[in-house]
Amino acid sequence: MAKAKPYSPNTASSASKSVSKKGTLLYLFLVPLFVAVILALLQTNIQAFLLNSVAFALFFLTAKISTRGFMQEAEYMNAILIKAPKVPYKTISGFLLGGSTFFTTWIAGGKPFISALFLGSIATLGYYLFYGFDPKKDKLENLGDVSAEFVLETINEAREKLGNIEDHMRQIKDETLFENLTVAIGKAKNILETIQADPKDIRVARKFLIVYIDGIGKVIDSYVSMDEKDINSETKEKLYLLMQDIDTRFDKELERLKNNNQFDLDVHIDVLKEQIKN
Repeated sequence: MAKAKPYSPNTASSASKSVSKKGTLLYLFLVPLFVAVILALLQTNIQAFLLNSVAFALFFLTAKISTRGFMQEAEYMNAILIKAPKVPYKTISGFLLGGSTFFTTWIAGGKPFISALFLGSIATLGYYLFYGFDPKKDKLENLGDVSAEFVLETINEAREKLGNIEDHMRQIKDETLFENLTVAIGKAKNILETIQADPKDIRVARKFLIVYIDGIGKVIDSYVSMDEKDINSETKEKLYLLMQDIDTRFDKELERLKNNNQFDLDVHIDVLKEQIKN
């Protein structure tokens, strides 16, 4: 699995930080508008206060939608198999930035209509030149007898189930169980990354993932539905052993996927040697 990336719990946070830095410039536009709103309020200029508040809201909305678009783009760029985003958040943000600039210049700022229209157009053009467009092409490689849609459906289903488990994990106060679950979830995500990099074993792996992820989900649902004080030590010990068993089985599944890939590599090498001889 040469293309498979090891799971790192910091990956998501790193991506979020990168996206946050990318949209910083848009939030800087809010500073002078915020100052204008405060000054208008101090001067009890109701009209200026309302107009500047609308302008501030428009730019803030632009920044928020852009952040959504950057997150969507980062997910698309990092994924091996993914469909193009359905909602073009960056395109919407580009036009919204132009509209916000136009409103702020003409309505709130009292500048000539032509000047406001020109600045609005420049703002939209500048947005696209600086941030680019939304991804438009599906990243669905030819996977032979395995449908790319089937792979995506399986991976998305597993990720959704894992997300639900992680949401319920927040209610668990038992540190040992929480740590065991965190390790298991990390390995499950690693398996997903491995499958996405080389989906030929998706049918077998799907049964494995869905059965075990569903099983973990049902156990955790039952656990969080009770008061932890009412769960006796014997039951908790059973849970710890169960998580150890799941951890071991996830390790075996990862090893199986890697061994299958090693077998394919050996076959390709042997075939290549025969071709060179001939």
